[in-house]
Amino acid sequence: MSILGTNIFQLFVSGGPFGMAVITLLLIGLFFAAWKAPAWVKEIGLAALAFGALWTLVGFIQMADFMQGVPDEVSPNVIWGGVKVGLIPIVYGIIVYFISLILRIIHKPRA
Repeated sequence: MSILGTNIFQLFVSGGPFGMAVITLLLIGLFFAAWKAPAWVKEIGLAALAFGALWTLVGFIQMADFMQGVPDEVSPNVIWGGVKVGLIPIVYGIIVYFISLILRIIHKPRA
């Protein structure tokens, strides 16, 4: 399976295995909550979004530390590669949040 020419496993590892695993656990919890406790769907989706943003900021801090430690000029390819890798967790968090919104719409009581 491929998204924009990149293997999903490579995206998972590039985004940081710990952070991506936490967001994946929140996704699993989201489906469990949709089945057993629909009131928690919104909170779990927001938690995934917030954790994705946090993990993205951690990635940017790591990138800034790397660039600060390099005495020579840093190539734009390295900078944009770091930005690309740093944005992976926030995109995954947004996807999980979007899924939570869809599940909330499905479970919305009809008048």
